Amino acid sequence: MVRSSRPARIGMIVPSSNTCLEPMTYRILGGREDVTVHSTRIPVTRIALDSGSDRQFDVDGMRRAAELLATADVDVIAWNGTSGSWLGTGHDREIAAEITGATGVPATTSTLACLAAFGQFGTRTVGLMTPYTEDVNLRVIAGYAAEGISVTCHRALGLSENESFARLAPEELLPGSLELAAERPDALVYLCTNLYGAPLVARVEERTGVAALDSVAVTLWRCLQLAGAPLLEPRWGRLLA
Repeated sequence: MVRSSRPARIGMIVPSSNTCLEPMTYRILGGREDVTVHSTRIPVTRIALDSGSDRQFDVDGMRRAAELLATADVDVIAWNGTSGSWLGTGHDREIAAEITGATGVPATTSTLACLAAFGQFGTRTVGLMTPYTEDVNLRVIAGYAAEGISVTCHRALGLSENESFARLAPEELLPGSLELAAERPDALVYLCTNLYGAPLVARVEERTGVAALDSVAVTLWRCLQLAGAPLLEPRWGRLLA
């Protein structure tokens, strides 16, 4: 839990080529003075279904990054990436357990945070928006199904270079978002912490009535929960407020 003598400290392990996550996290927090965010990076440049991509998310590398963050006396550590969505939630549970075992600090990941949100809000069907290739999306859909979550509709934007994901402007995501929401899933999910989905959440929710969950916002929400800090403003997702 948070020390009363200082703000909550959130430690984040960030993909190295990610340019959305940190500025979007600061934007979501706004002028809050009750929480600070501290990050370290691990090498991640490409998302694909092959051994080279998979090795980027090695548990040992996550542990070493977490040990550095722990020296800042953080209250929670998150692997702020969605790799567990296609590598399997068991992989992310292993990461979280390894981090906590090595540092004594509560840990989560973007994938585990999303599953926690699904469980808390009773989400059973989702529409999925990702920058990934179709085969990665299909692996995500299978992983969600194993957790009891049905992806009823999805869009894969066909990219594999991680740095390129953040070049997509939110307006480019809006038409596909509205099409997915028209299928009436329990929630629309922007899956990727290098994708600017968060700026669309309030607009999509207002126009469609469908709840929207962005990976950056969901991970921050879960970190705030674990740190015992106040949650988010409704404009970043009505379910997360």
